[in-house]
Amino acid sequence: MTRPLERGSVPALAGARELALYERAAHRGAAVVIREYSTSFGLASRLLAPQIRPEIENIYALVRVADEIVDGTAAAAGLSIAQQRECLDAMEAETVRALQRGYSSDLVVHAFALSARRAGITAELLSPFFASMRRDLDPAPFGAEELRDYIYGSAEVIGLMCLRVFLNGEYINDNERRRLEHGARRLGAAFQKINFLRDISADFTALGRRYFPGVDPLAITEEQKANIVAGIRADLFAADAVIPRLPASCRRAIRAASAFFAELTDRVDATPAAALAGQRVRVPGPQKVRILAGVLLRSR
Repeated sequence: MTRPLERGSVPALAGARELALYERAAHRGAAVVIREYSTSFGLASRLLAPQIRPEIENIYALVRVADEIVDGTAAAAGLSIAQQRECLDAMEAETVRALQRGYSSDLVVHAFALSARRAGITAELLSPFFASMRRDLDPAPFGAEELRDYIYGSAEVIGLMCLRVFLNGEYINDNERRRLEHGARRLGAAFQKINFLRDISADFTALGRRYFPGVDPLAITEEQKANIVAGIRADLFAADAVIPRLPASCRRAIRAASAFFAELTDRVDATPAAALAGQRVRVPGPQKVRILAGVLLRSR
């Protein structure tokens, strides 16, 4: 006679299948986010090794959704600043819980937690990120130290999260790890700064943000633009120096991402400072494809 199952119990095999299905759905949802929101990262991510790509997509989805809370989507849905802050607090709390227990009813959070637990990403990197997201809800201009903290939390920690995925299972001594971490932070900082510069007018007009201390977003001078561009190029140079030391599973993708943003930096540099208020500089799709092809040829 078959013994009846106790209430709430699930056979181990069926439970494993259900969990695998849930995890697959969570990742597929995360993968959609990167395709919808970033052609540059989407293209570059295709060069990642198959075992690495889903992990990076899971990380990107969480940070992208959190960023959307403060970048106008929540406001467009009618949420006040206080309600946006509540959303961020709730998302951070749920993500921390998911890191601890390995499950969330939020598919994007669940996908992130799976990858984070495998790579050893902890609240040490998560907390600065959400702190920077909350800072975006404060319209006060940034001071130099505040900007450094903001860039660390909003961009550099993302590079560190991705690096932990890249190095998972690799033997790296402490000195080499520190060198790679420095490169990851500089690359993240470069990405963030060029986005700030490219969107300097729109960020101020639509969201009231003034990231660069002492710079009027509606009247940035050529000298100010040149100084910011020089800093971005210095960050890219420092990051590019360590790319050859990365594992082969991610090297081409990081080289492509760096090349995309170097091209964007060149285009912003070639745009008159006064024109930044009236146009959003982009790298055209065909040029991105050429950059991608160049990275592939270089890696042969």
